[in-house]
Amino acid sequence: MFSLEAWVREIVPMLCLYLPTKYVPLHFQKLYAEMESKKQYAIVTGASSGIGFQYARVLAEKGYPLIMVSNEDAIVEKAEQVREEFAVEAIPLVRDLGTPDAAKELHGYCRSQGWPVEVLVNNAGVYHDRDFLDDSEAFNELILHLHMTTPAMLTYYFGQDMVKQGKGYILNMSSITSEIAVQRLATYSATKAFLKNFSRSTHVELYHKGVYVTAVRPGAVNTGLYNIRQWATKIGLVLGYITTPERLARRGVRALFRGRAQVTPGVWNHILLFLVALLPTCALRLIRRWKIF
Repeated sequence: MFSLEAWVREIVPMLCLYLPTKYVPLHFQKLYAEMESKKQYAIVTGASSGIGFQYARVLAEKGYPLIMVSNEDAIVEKAEQVREEFAVEAIPLVRDLGTPDAAKELHGYCRSQGWPVEVLVNNAGVYHDRDFLDDSEAFNELILHLHMTTPAMLTYYFGQDMVKQGKGYILNMSSITSEIAVQRLATYSATKAFLKNFSRSTHVELYHKGVYVTAVRPGAVNTGLYNIRQWATKIGLVLGYITTPERLARRGVRALFRGRAQVTPGVWNHILLFLVALLPTCALRLIRRWKIF
């Protein structure tokens, strides 16, 4: 589909590169300068695959130039894919967000490059289905930084910029495990609970300042993360208790731009939360002892 804005962004820099500026139509020069001055970026962490990549695609479809962050080199190829598909600017950044100062460094870099951010998607995360004491010290420190310190401080730094702009959107990826003390997911469920509560508090604090904060709390998503067998995944997708990354990203972005505090996609997830809430801790111990889960 033809987009005048996308065409101007592509053609004006090219004309200025090969022709003297005086030969480039003044109308196009002014239009380009006006668009550049108003350009607001969307930053997505963990954008090299799965849900994060789909968040990037949904925001690119809405016309946002992107800052795509990942600790994987594949982010370069993914950014090129988004550029080709949606004709928007997509900047790949290889960053390790699992360190204490990662948020400050990333925010400082974006400011030094002159990239004003209107949308922040805190999606980067890790997952292990393993007892807490059986996980490594390095992993436990990583998940605590990646799920709590970095998204909280990114919200702190970019949130202040958004308040000054009078407009902004922050999406935090929580989980339905935020409501459940899940065995073998001690740090995962606890950090997702932090994101849920942190998001609700900042939603209330920032809403009347023009900044919307939303927590997305999905259940199972078809990303290959959970090692579910293919036949079980197909059944889950048909019945609706497993969702696709693309569907989840669209639901999350829609809730974000509508100013919702949180969204838990899928009726099955609400049913699961209700049933689990009825289980006392002694029942969970029996489930563990009998190796049901």
